[in-house]
Amino acid sequence: MRQISAPQVGVFMALLALILSLGAGTSYWMLGTLPLGDFRGVVLVLAGVVFLYLWAFVVYRLFLRVMPLSEGELEPGSRAEFAAQVNILFYLLLFNTLIRTHFLPVPLMRLVYLALGTRLGANTYSAGTLLDPPLTEFGANCIIGHDAVLYAHAIEGARFSLSRIRVGDGVTIGASAVIMSGVTIGDGAIVSAGAVVLKDTTIGAGEVWGGVPARRLR
Repeated sequence: MRQISAPQVGVFMALLALILSLGAGTSYWMLGTLPLGDFRGVVLVLAGVVFLYLWAFVVYRLFLRVMPLSEGELEPGSRAEFAAQVNILFYLLLFNTLIRTHFLPVPLMRLVYLALGTRLGANTYSAGTLLDPPLTEFGANCIIGHDAVLYAHAIEGARFSLSRIRVGDGVTIGASAVIMSGVTIGDGAIVSAGAVVLKDTTIGAGEVWGGVPARRLR
């Protein structure tokens, strides 16, 4: 695993300071003068948390517009690596709380993933975890089971790479399945519960895969 450098931490901290300022300022601007009674402090804190995450989505997407994530192997010291490392900091320190705790209901998680840049077709929902939303895309009518994990990054010692996950329409990913980077899943395919689909695997339309590592069952 590569060390996150001081400049990368500095950029993230500057963006985090901006997010905190915007969240607190928006909360006070909208609610600060209202007669909230004995619950004033609680309401302001809760509103501040909500506005903090709303601004975090905005700042994060603006960051990705300026420094988009690049697929492929990331060379040390490159602009692509810099963007990927700052992206990791966003998830470790801000978004991991939202996407890993199962606190939010599944329909609301769909909105969170859309805000983070995931491409989700109509009627597609995840009860699992999408660790790299900007590099994950689903067609319509898909379901990701509870505790399934999809990640579009690969960290193997000093090697660091990103590769998009592409999923077609009508796909079912079972509970606790693991989908690694670069996987492509065709329309109507099924990944069984607990399966581990290795990097760069292609699953054809209508196929059923399962096992560790996953293989075609039928």
